[in-house]
Amino acid sequence: MVDDPPRDGRAGIDAALVGRLIAAQFPRWRDLPVTPVEVDGWDNRTYRLGTELTVRLPTAEGYAPAIAKEHRWLPALAPHLPLPVPPIVARGAPGEGYPFAWSVRGWLEGEVTTAERVADMRRFARDLAAFLRALWRVDATGGPVAGAHSFHRGAPPAHYDGETRRALAALAGLSDAGIDAGIDAERAAAVWRDALDATWRGAPVWFHGDIAANNLLVRDGELAAVIDFGTSGVGDPACDLVIAWTLFTGAAREAFAEGVGQDEGTWARARGWALWKAAISLEGALDTDPVGAAHHRRVIEEVLADHAAHAP
Repeated sequence: MVDDPPRDGRAGIDAALVGRLIAAQFPRWRDLPVTPVEVDGWDNRTYRLGTELTVRLPTAEGYAPAIAKEHRWLPALAPHLPLPVPPIVARGAPGEGYPFAWSVRGWLEGEVTTAERVADMRRFARDLAAFLRALWRVDATGGPVAGAHSFHRGAPPAHYDGETRRALAALAGLSDAGIDAGIDAERAAAVWRDALDATWRGAPVWFHGDIAANNLLVRDGELAAVIDFGTSGVGDPACDLVIAWTLFTGAAREAFAEGVGQDEGTWARARGWALWKAAISLEGALDTDPVGAAHHRRVIEEVLADHAAHAP
């Protein structure tokens, strides 16, 4: 039984396809209802299967390696973490016209994070910091080294040097043409240079790679679970700090920074990661998504202010 309101059909994925895959490969679940989740991602489409399971399907070839990675490593990570992560139940194979491996997981109760759903943002920040510290302490031996599978999270931000410089130049060019992009491109370029100069020399650790509001579940006002380890791997944890500017402000940001306990070089690279994503996103959103553009602009402003506050 399927129930799928109109969606964009990325990679031909819809509830009917999920139903066919389940019926063909896991017939014991064939009678369970298939319904889309309320907030979906871009890299994967996710559906509820009954009340206790979810089905996760990559939307493109570049996202497909995450299925095998998460199946191998999430069960190994879970016992060491203070919050639930997606429980692996089964792994599906290509079929029914769908070309990638896919997965069945246990359902985790909670809603994606918004400021309105969090009872105490400082406590939330401390709880997230404790989760990250626990993740970074897990033995990284044999883990997947940062690279294409993690979209180079965990590697030096220099991988995105050309892309970042192009975005900043485009935003500066808009200002020159009389269109206010709303950022100081010269100061942003200084943040990026400092990120590139802050070479990481630490021992490799596990990182999540996409610590963002939509990947943090809230229940009863508290941080309840962390999901979507598709960009996880072993390397530099700086990419896990970006949420300091995308979600936290003021005392909550201070609590998060104190909780994670990273050095200034790591924070410099983290500012670079935040700037990269916000700059390329702002460039794309200026003409099409004013709400998104305002968010990306605010992130850049916060990063620039933080950089200035930590200047030698």
